[in-house]
Amino acid sequence: MATQYCTFKLGGHLFGVPVGTVQEVLREQTLTEVPLAPAVVSGLINLRGQIVITLDLREQMGLPRRADSAEATNVVVRTGADTVTSLLVDEIGDVLEPDLDLFEDPPDTVPARVRDLVVAVCKLERQLMLVLDTEKAVNVEVAA
Repeated sequence: MATQYCTFKLGGHLFGVPVGTVQEVLREQTLTEVPLAPAVVSGLINLRGQIVITLDLREQMGLPRRADSAEATNVVVRTGADTVTSLLVDEIGDVLEPDLDLFEDPPDTVPARVRDLVVAVCKLERQLMLVLDTEKAVNVEVAA
């Protein structure tokens, strides 16, 4: 049985995470800065009384910074035991359920920093979807 993926754009590339890891998708939220935090940590958001760390996936993957005027979307993912993290992405996409035979290992042409966070590549009709490993993506030490 194929898995459903919540997709989003980041730096012009299509990424996907298993729908089961996504708690919710939010418009850009007001962030509280965290002094002395690594650059990948954008800040903290208050999600109905729960303080959630927000990570900038562009920074995590070594992509160019988002323009100051560009809005971001928060994809709130669950990892581990009750750990919730917000990932800043450029824009949210659709939920896709591609056939399992469309998946391959990430090619060597994918930059190493991105390849470390991607578990597979899915060849869709018009583009590639990079399947993000949410456990690694929320690990701040990976970017350090």
